[in-house]
Amino acid sequence: MALLYFLLIGLIAGWLAGRIMRGGGYGLIGDMIIGIVGALIGGHIIAWLGFYAGGLLGRILTALVGAITLIFLIRLVKRV
Repeated sequence: MALLYFLLIGLIAGWLAGRIMRGGGYGLIGDMIIGIVGALIGGHIIAWLGFYAGGLLGRILTALVGAITLIFLIRLVKRV
C-alpha cells in the first residue's frame, strides 16, 4: 500500500510540475518518474533548508519542489 501511495504522490507532483514549468506534461509514466525522482530530490532540498513537511500535502509539495528542480536542471543541460 505504501508503494501505491508513493507512486500516486509522484504522479501528482510530476503532473503539477509539468504544468507549472509549461512542459504540457510528460505522459503518465513520465510524470510519475519525474515526480518520484523529484520526491527524492525535494526531500534532500527541504531537509537541507531545515524544514519538515509532513502529511499528504507536505509530501506532495516536497515532491513538487524536487520535480520543478529536476525539470529546470534537465532543460538547463539540454540547452548546452
